[in-house]
This record gives sequence, C-alpha cells and structure tokens, in this order.
Amino acid sequence: MTKMKVLGLIGGTSWHSTTEYYRNINQAVNDHFGDNTNPPLLLFNLNQSAVHAFQKEDNWEAIADLIIEAALSLQKAGAEALILCANTPHRVYELVSIRVKTPILHIADATAAFIQKKGIKKVGFIGTKFTMEQNFITDRISQRGIEVLVPKDKEVIDELHRIIQQELTFGEVKESSKAYVTNCLMSMIEQGAEGIILGCTEFPLMFTAGDLPVSVFNTTEIHSKTAVDYILGIA
Repeated sequence: MTKMKVLGLIGGTSWHSTTEYYRNINQAVNDHFGDNTNPPLLLFNLNQSAVHAFQKEDNWEAIADLIIEAALSLQKAGAEALILCANTPHRVYELVSIRVKTPILHIADATAAFIQKKGIKKVGFIGTKFTMEQNFITDRISQRGIEVLVPKDKEVIDELHRIIQQELTFGEVKESSKAYVTNCLMSMIEQGAEGIILGCTEFPLMFTAGDLPVSVFNTTEIHSKTAVDYILGIA
C-alpha cells in the first residue's frame, strides 16, 4: 500500500463544517483504494466561542496565537502538512506561517486552481463579513486572473454574517435564510458571475446540487480534495 502523508486539521470553526472535512477526506481515500482504507489524520479542535470573542474585539493576534498553539501541537504529533478547516482563519495565515514550519494548504489557492480548471473568469463570493470586507481570500483568488464580486451593501454583509454565526454554526438551516442568501447570489449572477464561491465552510450546509443556475464552488469540498491529493502524494 502507498505510504500516506500525515495531515493535521485545525477545526472547530465550526465543528459542523469540520465534520464535513473529516467525512470528505475519509470517503475520498476510501474511494481511491476501493476499500475501507482510512488516511492518517490529526485533529485539533479550536474553541469557537473564544475565536468569536476575539473577533468581536478585533484581536486577530490572539486568534493567531490559538491557531499557532494548535499547529505546533499537530506538528509535534507528526503532521506533515496542515489545513485550517474554514475560510476566515486564513486572515492570520501569514502570522501563523512565520511561527510554524509545517506547510499550510491554503483554501484560496485550492479554490482558485479549481475555478481555473473550469475556465471561469468571473465569480461571486459570499462568506463571513471578514472575508467579504477584507481581501485576504478574494485577492488571493483574483491574483489568478479571476474577477471576484462581493456584496457591497453593509446590511447585506451583516445579514449574511448573522446567518453564519447565529444559525449555520449551530447546524440550523432556515428556509427564510436560504431564500435571502439565494437572492443575494442571484443578484451577482445577474451581474455576470459565471460561478459562485461559497466562501464560508458553513454555507454548503445550506445548498445542494442544482439550487443555482451556475457552477457552485464549495470551498469545503475543494479544500478537502486538495488535502486528499496531498495525503496520497498526487500533488
């Protein structure tokens, strides 16, 4: 059997989407081998309540410290690479990378590469208010020659963020909220978006295949696929 690489997962933001990473990675490795072969995974579960408290204080250095602590623990345990199991934690990717020797597979790089393979040049993006108002994800994607549309209205941004933090992170999917998010996405499609990036790993909990008339880029699935390629030595 091919020797698989050990991957460390930094999850808990939220644990609902982290379980999707775990499920996706295990299932893909099972499918690759055609049996019940499981990959060597290490998980460090962050305290999302503490992360949200630091976000409200705009204390990203403290969030970076939490992630660095997790990364160093996983590194010590034998992880050969790491993934941050959400988009927003990549806000401190550079701070963490300075302190941690183990490579971190970036979610935006994985997403941009996947979009490029589809030949799509213009996409809409939704996520937390941090990923929509700041450019640490969208710029990294646009550097690959992909135009990225994000909501501009503050009320829209705030409501999308509320849906994530007060509903989806608790595993709750409301039809009224799904309708609101769908309307936002349809507005971007009307502006020429050829695809939609679900740039929060909770949003895929809300949508299924065929819900939208364009390609949907599920960052949880894409990031998981990149993780599997690393584990198997494909990439």
